[in-house]
Amino acid sequence: MSFTLATWNINSVRLRKALVSKLMQEEAPDVLCLQECKSPVEKIPHEVFAELGYRYMVGRGQKGYNGVAILSRLPLEDVGDKDFAALGHARHVAARLENGVTIHNFYVPAGGDEPDREKNIKFGQKLDYLTEMRDWFHTERPERAILVGDLNIAPREDDVWDHKKLLKIVSHTPIEVEHLGAAQDAGGWVDITRKDIPDGRLFSWWSYRAKDWDAADKGRRLDHIWATPDIADAGHSSRILRAARGWEQPSDHAPVFATFDL
Repeated sequence: MSFTLATWNINSVRLRKALVSKLMQEEAPDVLCLQECKSPVEKIPHEVFAELGYRYMVGRGQKGYNGVAILSRLPLEDVGDKDFAALGHARHVAARLENGVTIHNFYVPAGGDEPDREKNIKFGQKLDYLTEMRDWFHTERPERAILVGDLNIAPREDDVWDHKKLLKIVSHTPIEVEHLGAAQDAGGWVDITRKDIPDGRLFSWWSYRAKDWDAADKGRRLDHIWATPDIADAGHSSRILRAARGWEQPSDHAPVFATFDL
């Protein structure tokens, strides 16, 4: 069985349902994981996506904030969610494919603007969230699993447009990178995107604040696809659909893809 998976922070699934439909029609991933849906699950326009072949959906939502959903052309079983750091936010959901592969869809807290948990409660929440992810992966060692989502951290120097300038900017600070690395190591997760594209700058997010995001190219790789070691070698053909950042009324994130032969 071969399937292609995509992850995309859509920044409101109802506002951008036309963009989701465009991606489904033009790129046709078998599984599409969305973050920041900003919608209760029952108000996600699933009927629109079902007409395009995405008949299966597993999600967690809340009004106007957060929210994660897994849309699929392949049958899915809902296998739950975790409320890391007890935030009461819709930031994680998991589903299992018929081949036994579990897909975890995450939306890690952004962390606010100040990288200091004493001054900024949101930054502390982000670190606590990542710590609980780490502890869970230690306790419940994942197998035959794929983890995707907006993890809101660009871990490598070439995952940001300027490493030195962003060292004190939330999403690339050493303490965030350390926490994300600890969570990744705890589960033995393999970064599929960087396994396939090991060298060079690679971005999936560009700020709305840039007048010309494409020319300025001040991006960060915040969106990730990981897999457990037992299936990591089956992952290939990773890419980021940069063009989607330039679609009409776009999300500030671009979709990230990988294909798995399992």
